[in-house]
Amino acid sequence: MKKTSLLIAGLASAPASAATVSITIPQLKVAEYHRPYVAAWIEPTGGGAARTVFVWYDVKKGGAEPGTKWLSDLRSWWRKGGRSLKMPADGISGATRAPGTHKVALPTDLKPGQYTLYVEAARETGGREIVSLPLNIPAATGSASGKAELGAITLSR
Repeated sequence: MKKTSLLIAGLASAPASAATVSITIPQLKVAEYHRPYVAAWIEPTGGGAARTVFVWYDVKKGGAEPGTKWLSDLRSWWRKGGRSLKMPADGISGATRAPGTHKVALPTDLKPGQYTLYVEAARETGGREIVSLPLNIPAATGSASGKAELGAITLSR
């Protein structure tokens, strides 16, 4: 819960110059398309605890197989701390996104230093992909690109 309240406080008071990450979910030409589950987290380069920035999953799916059941398909995020989050997590979790570019504010309480931003996607009857991007606070600029499940990932101020 502590991480959630820090993130909410950071977003509520985010200055106009807060860094933003843009995530592109490509439109795939496949017979059976499902929106991907996507998670992003930040880790200090020198080691330390991972911090979830967001996780998008099927929040409306209920019954015997709720949407949370498949969060473990985001394998790296799950191992880095996703399994310990209680969903829905205020300020972090949300519904899956359609193909296109989506912007998310990074936490404003990150201390200056070197981090790595990870974005992971997993899609039913599709593939998995993880993209990593060096993150230098306060500069927070850069880009990387996925090959299939993720498109461009861009950091900007």
